[in-house]
Parts: sequence; C-alpha cells; structure tokens
Amino acid sequence: MSSTRLILIRHGETSHAVGKKYCGFSDPPLNGTGTWQAERLAERLKMEKIDKVYSSDLKRAYCTAKIAFKNNTIEVSKDLRELNFGIFEGLRHQEILNKYPKIYKNWIEDPLNTKIPNGEPFKSFKGRVLRILESIVAKNTGRVAAVITHGGPIKIFSNNILKNGSKGFWMIKQEVAALNIIDYVGGMHPEIVASNDSSHLI
Repeated sequence: MSSTRLILIRHGETSHAVGKKYCGFSDPPLNGTGTWQAERLAERLKMEKIDKVYSSDLKRAYCTAKIAFKNNTIEVSKDLRELNFGIFEGLRHQEILNKYPKIYKNWIEDPLNTKIPNGEPFKSFKGRVLRILESIVAKNTGRVAAVITHGGPIKIFSNNILKNGSKGFWMIKQEVAALNIIDYVGGMHPEIVASNDSSHLI
C-alpha cells in the first residue's frame, strides 16, 4: 500500500522570535541559534529519504531549508509565507495591546472575521496555505515531501486536519525548528504522526 509523507518544519530562530515580536512578511535572517537548529534538523532527517523540498521565500525559512537539506533542490513559494500581520508587524503582545487594544482583542477572538489594518485577511491566508499544501501532497503521491515554512501555516494545516474550527488555531503550539509528520496511507485520511517535535534540539 503506497504511503505519502508530508514533513512540515518551522524555520529556525530569529531575533524577532527571541524578542517575541510578530513577524509575518518581515524578513529577518536566522540568528546563530537558528543556524545551529537547522544543522540539528539536518542530523535528525539524514536517514529520511526526502524526495522533494519546498520552502517559503522568506530568509528565515529558506536559510533553514538550505542548511537542513543541502543536497536537495529547493522549490520556493510565496504561498508558504506567514500571515502578513500589517500594523502588528514587529510589535510584541503587550505593545499591540497598548496601541491597538480593540482590534487585537477582536482578532484573537475571531481571526476569520477580523482584518488587521494593512495586513492579510485571515480567510485569504487560510485559503492560500491550504491550496499550496494540498497541492504539494497531491503532487507527491507515494513520496516524502518536506516543507519549511512558518508557525501560522503549520497551525492552519494541522487545525484543518483536526477540524477544530477557527479557535482551534490558537490551541496548536509550534516551536522554532520543530517538525510535524503527516502520513497519507493508501489515499486514506491524513494521520498526524508527530506534532511540534523538537526533540532533536535537546
């Protein structure tokens, strides 16, 4: 029975991640720790036969991909980017609460129906993420595809599998450089084999 495996990986650490700043379309590079994390990912996955590698075009994802999969060709897509956080970009949680309390609370409560000014509508974000990842799965039947992306897209895809509704998005944790494994066996429904696995960083 043929099996398709999708490995979803969040990029390594950046200065924004250390500062707990919202980082969507902003494009900081990996920091030193992020580079080390990508090297650990390479070690973790060296025994896995990877047929195809995809990456967000943003530096933090693409650099992670180049280090973790240095012997693979990497296909880059803007559709694998994080959500554009608009006026929240580069700000911390408390800073957003201070500057934009109403918008922020509404967005946390109902992201599907609350648009961040100058940002990307959540419905559009969800749509592009599901389209690209479902396309990747369809193109790699019977193979192993690795995707280096961001926390938001991984949460969107995982939550869609779990069918937890829009609020379920907030219940899925994704650490930097963590990996997630989803198997499709014989065309059956997807099975989450690993989620937010960062054991390679210990």
